[in-house]
Amino acid sequence: MGDFLEVDVNGEESFFLSKRVICSYSGRLSKLFGKAAKESRNLKVIFHDFPGGSEGFELMARFCYRNGTFEINPSNVSLLHCVAHFMEMDKSVGKTHNLLEQTEKSLDEIKYWTMSELLVALKQCQDLLPNASSSGIIKRLFDSLVGRLALTSEASPCPSTSSPDSSVVRFSCDSRSTESLKNSISQATWWFEDLVVLNPNLIEMVVKLMVSQKFDHATISRFLFFYQKSKCVCATTSHEKQKIIEIAINMLYLLDQSSISFKSLFGLLRIALNLNIGKSCRNRLENMMGLRMDQATLDNLLVPSPHGTNYLYDVNLILRFLKSFLLGGIHQAPLTRLQKVASLIDMYIAEVAPDPCLKPSKFVALIVALPDSARDSYDEIYRAMDMYLQVHGVLSAEEKMKVCCTLNYDKLSSEVCMHLAQNTKFPSKCAIQALTAQQSKLKSLLHETNQPDSPSDFKESDCKVKDEDSEQIVLYAGKLNVLSENEKLRAHLQGMQWRVMELEKVCKKMQTQMTKIMKSRSPSSARSLPRLFMPFF
Repeated sequence: MGDFLEVDVNGEESFFLSKRVICSYSGRLSKLFGKAAKESRNLKVIFHDFPGGSEGFELMARFCYRNGTFEINPSNVSLLHCVAHFMEMDKSVGKTHNLLEQTEKSLDEIKYWTMSELLVALKQCQDLLPNASSSGIIKRLFDSLVGRLALTSEASPCPSTSSPDSSVVRFSCDSRSTESLKNSISQATWWFEDLVVLNPNLIEMVVKLMVSQKFDHATISRFLFFYQKSKCVCATTSHEKQKIIEIAINMLYLLDQSSISFKSLFGLLRIALNLNIGKSCRNRLENMMGLRMDQATLDNLLVPSPHGTNYLYDVNLILRFLKSFLLGGIHQAPLTRLQKVASLIDMYIAEVAPDPCLKPSKFVALIVALPDSARDSYDEIYRAMDMYLQVHGVLSAEEKMKVCCTLNYDKLSSEVCMHLAQNTKFPSKCAIQALTAQQSKLKSLLHETNQPDSPSDFKESDCKVKDEDSEQIVLYAGKLNVLSENEKLRAHLQGMQWRVMELEKVCKKMQTQMTKIMKSRSPSSARSLPRLFMPFF
C-alpha cells in the first residue's frame, strides 16, 4: 500500500494511483516528490486548477496505465494537450510514448480535419482557459479556422462592394445570374451559424485574429450582429446577455466604422440600454454612433428616457452623440455633414419641445450643441421654441430670455419675424430684436441693389439713380443701349427696380408696425396686441 498516491482533483473526486506509474510519465509529479517517490509511505496531492477536472485526470491516468497507448482524436486532443502541458508529460521524463508528443502529432493533422471536428476541439477549449491559451493549442486551432474562412472570403466575388446595412453580400458583377449570386452569398456567410456554438471569450479571440489578418471588416461586423442576436435569444440571464453585448461592442470598435451597419448599431443600443453594461463599453458604442450622426433618422433619435426619469426621450444621449460627432465626425465634408445633422436635430427639437418635463437647460443645450454656421435658417427652431413656451407657460421671465437668446434673429425669415413680433409668449425684447434684424437686413439689401452687378459691363457714371419719391427708386440706364447691346442686362435692371420698390414698402410697413408694437407693449397701455394668424404654423 505504500506505493499508492492519493490525488484530490479540484475538490471533485479523489484518485488512488501508483506513484511509480504516474511519476514515470509526469515530470511535474516526479520533481514534486523527488526521493519521496521511492519511499514506502503514502502521499496525497491536491490540485485546485487541474485542466478538465476529474475527466481530464482520468484520461491522463488511463494513458499512463496503458503504457502510452491511447487513441487521440479531435474530440479529446484539446483536453489531453492541456493536461500534458500541466503535468509536464514530455520527453524530459524519458518515456518513448509521452502524451505531449502524441497530441502534437495529432495537431499536425489539423489541416485534414473537417470543420465539425475543428469546432468540437475549439468548443472543448472553452472550459480549458487559460490552460488552452498558455499551451498554444487554441492559437493553432484558430489559425486553422481563420485560414479556412479567409479562403472562403477570397473565393467570393467582389467582397469590397458589400454593404454594411445589408445582411448579405452585395456584388457588382452584373454578368452573374441570381442563382450564382445566392451561392456566392452562402459561401461567404455559411460559417456564421457554426461559430455561434463558441462562447463570447473565444469569439473575442477569433475576431481579434481576423482583424490582425486583414479579414473583410464588413463580413466581421455582420457576423458579430448575427452572433449577438443568436446568443441573446438563448441567454437565460441578464449577466449572460451583458457579456455578449459587451464583446460585440468591443469587437465592433476595432473595425472600420464605415463597414458597420448604422441601423444595426441602434438596434444594439436599444438592447444595451436595458442592461447594466460597463461605462467604457457604453461610451464606445455611443462614440461609434455619434461619429455618424449624419446617417441617423428621426426615429433613431427618439430613444425613450432611462427608467426612473420622468421626461419622455433621452435628451442626454443625443447630446453625447453630438459631442462625439463634433469631436471627430466632421473632418470629411464638414459643412455638408453639419447641415444634415442640424436639420435632423431641428426636427428632434420639435419632437421633444412639447414634453412638459423637459427642462429649459436641456432645451437650450440641444439648440446650442451645434455651431451657428450649421444652420442657414432658424425658422424651425423658432417654431419649436413657440411650442415649448406654450407648454411651459410657468417659466419665469429670466428663463424665457435664456431660451430665446439662442435664436439667431438674422437667420429668421420675414414671415417668422413678423409672427415673433406679435407673439405674446415671447419677451418684448425678442420682438424688438427680430424687427431690428429684419430692418437691418432690408437696408442691406437696398444698399446692395443700388450697386451695379457687373462693373466690367458699365461704369458708375453710366448708371444714374434718381429718388423720385419715398415709395420707389427708378433706375436709368445712361449711355448703354440696352435694347441693342444687352437684352439680359435690361431685364436684370427691371427686376432690380421692382424688387427695390417692394422692399421699401415692406421696410416702411415694418417701421410703422414697430411703433405700434412698442406702444402696445408699454406698461401704460391697457390694450393687448392681437396675434396675427400665420398659415405656416
